[in-house]
Amino acid sequence: MTRVVRPILWLVFRPRVEGGENVPDYGPIIVASNHLSFIDSFIIPLAVPRPVTYIAKADYFAGKGFKGRFVRWFLTNLGHVPVKRGAQRAAMGALEQAVDILDNSGAFAIYPEGTRSPDGRLYRGRTGAGWLVLASGARVLPVGLAGTEKIQPIGSSRPRVFGPRPTVRIGEPMDFSHYKDLPPAKARRAITDEIVQMIQKLSGQEYTGVYNERANSSEAP
Repeated sequence: MTRVVRPILWLVFRPRVEGGENVPDYGPIIVASNHLSFIDSFIIPLAVPRPVTYIAKADYFAGKGFKGRFVRWFLTNLGHVPVKRGAQRAAMGALEQAVDILDNSGAFAIYPEGTRSPDGRLYRGRTGAGWLVLASGARVLPVGLAGTEKIQPIGSSRPRVFGPRPTVRIGEPMDFSHYKDLPPAKARRAITDEIVQMIQKLSGQEYTGVYNERANSSEAP
């Protein structure tokens, strides 16, 4: 996030950050969070004091007119990677780009649920998160968001500026190297479930135990 954008967004959203000391200063890290609002991808980089790259729905890059061009420019300059919802091949391509970022000691953020929660509850994680852990060997930085859905609920075209303050809770980095000898499918599932369990502890959300079907995509292999 640029030096110009960061102070503006901080002034507008004023997030409360807990556990900032848990963010590693360097090295590859997967930032895994719950997903409540479109603005989550702006709030988390404010709380994480190092550049963070995201997977973002391709829809966000396809807007028309001045607003669409601005959003596309903004997301591109933040390093976001577009991915088509519901297209498994496109999703895997984005995850492969994520591995490249992590191989260069970057920080890559992912929402294990696949898309925003429609009702504020936490949904079962899709195993692309586990795939990324195994493919990169990176640790996971769990994040629990609270209150971002009050700033920009699903269906709202713009956030409430200077509105309710969201909370960002950051947990300790999680190491999954002990899963490397398990069968891949079992390891992906176990890693993803463990990540989501930690996110739930941080966010305090009710856990549904089922997939968020709004994601409309199958799991990564």
